[in-house]
Amino acid sequence: MKAFVVDKYKKNGPVRLCGMPDPDIGADDVLVRIHAAAINLLDSKIRNGEFKLFLPYRPPFILGHDLAGTVIRTGSNVRQFKAGDEVYARPRDGRAGTFAEMIAVDAADLALKPASLSMEEAASIPLVGLTAWQALVEVGNVKPGQKVFIQAGSGGVGTFAIQLAKHLGATVATTTSAVNSELVKSLGADVVIDYKTQDFEQLLSGYDLVLNSQDAATLAKSLKILGQGGKLISISGPPDVPFAKSLGLNPFLRFVMRMLSRSIVKAAKRRDVDYAFLFMRAEGSQLAQITKLIDDGVIRTVVDKVFPFAQTEEALAYVETVRAKGKVVVKVL
Repeated sequence: MKAFVVDKYKKNGPVRLCGMPDPDIGADDVLVRIHAAAINLLDSKIRNGEFKLFLPYRPPFILGHDLAGTVIRTGSNVRQFKAGDEVYARPRDGRAGTFAEMIAVDAADLALKPASLSMEEAASIPLVGLTAWQALVEVGNVKPGQKVFIQAGSGGVGTFAIQLAKHLGATVATTTSAVNSELVKSLGADVVIDYKTQDFEQLLSGYDLVLNSQDAATLAKSLKILGQGGKLISISGPPDVPFAKSLGLNPFLRFVMRMLSRSIVKAAKRRDVDYAFLFMRAEGSQLAQITKLIDDGVIRTVVDKVFPFAQTEEALAYVETVRAKGKVVVKVL
């Protein structure tokens, strides 16, 4: 099969189109023919080697973390899927590789594709949808009437999280540029802050939850807008000790992550708020709940551009500009 591979960890390094062996499947796996795959900043970070201490891949490896496609065949233990099913997924860590014509995915990571979406639209959902779900529903436990601040509202996670937070009954504030103001309002944002001309720290207060996706300075400012007992959930770091424990990392790496998060954890405690780092995980059952929200018209997709498979490297470079509105997808089949 054809696939885009990383030959070695390197910042802004190339991904190379080449022939790779067809995947083998285990008893709990599903072999999927990939029709479309989305591009994520996570792909860049893994290629750059930013996560290799706790999420190592042995080069050459296939990049890619989102897919929509058709089931080719299933392992002997799989009962919930069959050949011909249209599915989508974010394969679990250690089994990435969606920039390819086929992939073997653990059945527990898969869900049936929303019937209302094209393959390209469906491929845009899993990683950002699961990130938003785990932040707002699982960790944040957002309730009706609460106030939620979602940074970078016109980005991939932001466009999904705004809609989900509104569905959960929250009042939603977000940041974006003036040119994308109408987009985020159409998704449900109640308060829109132009990050180029306004300072959210001066405009927001008493919030129950912040979903942080930006740099350390923005993370520190986010603490100041939370009310007592609020939650600061960051998907951009720093990683903390509970995250290290969840991965079963060795004592040295736990110590490293304790040091990385020490400052923000202490600052959060001083303000009587909680800090948590979220590195989303694959979860087919949650994705199935997201499917229902999409087919019910609660969540809509926001796709900026669709590139042909041969231009996957160009698509990755475009995502790295951080100018995309919503998601960027490559059409494989």
